[in-house]
Amino acid sequence: MKEFELKYGRGKVKFSLPEKNVLGVINNKALKTDKNEDEIIKDAIENPICSAPLKELVHKGEKVCIVISDITRAWQKISKYLPYVVEEIKKGGVEDKDIVFISSTGTHRKQTEEEHKILLGEELYSKYKVIDHDCKDKENLVYTGMTSYNTPVWVNKLALECDHIILTGAIIYHFLVGYSGGKKSILPGISSYETITHNHSLSFWGKLGDGENSYVKAGNIDCNPIHDDMIQAASFVKPTYMFNVVMGSDGNIAAAVSGNYLKAHDAGRKYVDMIDGVDIEEKADLAIATAGGYPKDINFYQTSKTISNTREAVKEGGSIIILSECSEGLGGDEGVKKLLTDFNNMLDREKELRDRYTISKHTSYLACDTAERFNMILVSNIDPSLMKNTKVRVVKTIDEALNLVRKEKGENLKTYVMPHAANTLPNLIK
Repeated sequence: MKEFELKYGRGKVKFSLPEKNVLGVINNKALKTDKNEDEIIKDAIENPICSAPLKELVHKGEKVCIVISDITRAWQKISKYLPYVVEEIKKGGVEDKDIVFISSTGTHRKQTEEEHKILLGEELYSKYKVIDHDCKDKENLVYTGMTSYNTPVWVNKLALECDHIILTGAIIYHFLVGYSGGKKSILPGISSYETITHNHSLSFWGKLGDGENSYVKAGNIDCNPIHDDMIQAASFVKPTYMFNVVMGSDGNIAAAVSGNYLKAHDAGRKYVDMIDGVDIEEKADLAIATAGGYPKDINFYQTSKTISNTREAVKEGGSIIILSECSEGLGGDEGVKKLLTDFNNMLDREKELRDRYTISKHTSYLACDTAERFNMILVSNIDPSLMKNTKVRVVKTIDEALNLVRKEKGENLKTYVMPHAANTLPNLIK
């Protein structure tokens, strides 16, 4: 038997599988470097891509807005790299009073003071205030233009009042836009609810019943309308500079890029593919996956990333076991629950999304669609009754999940284990 230990919430779960059944562990690959995190950050800042150094772009008397991620992205070690970004800005002559931090919450909840402290770190928190973006606060949003996809772009007023907008964050695979980071700090990060929902509604093909656009998926930006629409939205804002990190399998910063928000992101995506893109020679009968523990499995809404990546490793009709504690329940807004509980078939769910799109509904749609195509079992603290109108089954332990699969599908199942499924993307070699 082969023993495994996967992160779950703030703890870990253990299980074992017959060694003959294990196809492999789909995990991040280490990026070879002789630099520590501080050196990686400094090197990226000192070598901006298609841009002058940040210290040369900002000047005394100018106001600078630094857009940071929210607490659901705390894993990107925001408090580690922010001091270096701030130091570079201050080298340009910008005073503390002219620096503002806006957390790109998108449609996520507001954060606590303690969470702000985690994001900035003790030293920066003692000097600066963090403002949570509110996508529904119309008085603090400014219209900037309409994209070619007819997305009306409304952006945080405070950010637009600054002379410079600096984007920070991390680049990982994303099930809608292909890759997170870069322009995503603007849309959805600091955009209006209307802007965000119209952008994300581009994920479907032309008419009801056609389902999701096959170009809208993790690891793809080519012909991806959501990606292209976000790029157009960011062009209205004209960010001055971007600093993004790429995380390694050990949870540390493995690479970083800075400079022009388009060209630097291009370079960052290559790092993601090197670290998180995993070639597989065959698909499995079963995949057992976790996002990597808290906060990546903080709620069901966030679990969508894990689900979308995991299904790429499994044969159609195969089994998927997702470990996601969901300590904060469903997450998102009321749409997460609505799409789970108010409909009992995928056509009606698709119609609801097309008529009244929200991102929260889409995450539930993805889970329901996966459960239609695969035998999906969720190991979670979520109330199982929430899933009664879906084919998603909820159990409390990994042993319960494994027993269900073995009873229904047999003992000899070719299996992949995915310890960081929210990040790692299986790619079938054809």
